Amino acid sequence: MSASIVPVFEEGRLRYRAPRMSDFEAYHAFCASDRARGVGGPYPHRADAFNRLSGLIGHWELRGYGRWMIADRDTDEPLGVVGPMFPEDWPEPEIAWSVFEAAEGKGVAHEAARFALRYAYGTLGWTTAISCIKAGNDRSAALARRLGAVCEGDYDHPAIGNVQIWRHPSPTEARP
Repeated sequence: MSASIVPVFEEGRLRYRAPRMSDFEAYHAFCASDRARGVGGPYPHRADAFNRLSGLIGHWELRGYGRWMIADRDTDEPLGVVGPMFPEDWPEPEIAWSVFEAAEGKGVAHEAARFALRYAYGTLGWTTAISCIKAGNDRSAALARRLGAVCEGDYDHPAIGNVQIWRHPSPTEARP
């Protein structure tokens, strides 16, 4: 499977597409920063960032779905990653989001996470979804609440450590 089979969507001001090598510097800057603490980082080494970026595409190959690179629809500037994922050591399928510094505070994560939830429920047929958020990641917890999710417990991930499990409303429940 090549990255070209990762579906591309444009909605609102955002494009959802496969990661590209041209995204690497922005992705590496995210991975090397304190912003990556929410995903087990920072990952300061370029090789680590490259492997993680490659893993975004690999997840599509192995699971048939995965996270997209979020890009500005007009400029194609990479703004973060979002989408459904289910790594081997995760408690259940998740809607995950990370935004790069340039996108912080602009509603990109909210817009992208809503898109990813609609995709997971409408296209993939999921009936439930979680988001795993590190304690202290107040912005992600606030976004999860805004999406209607409720914190229902913790999961002790072997590499990332303790994360909170936020349960999203099902497709049949009222949503914000």
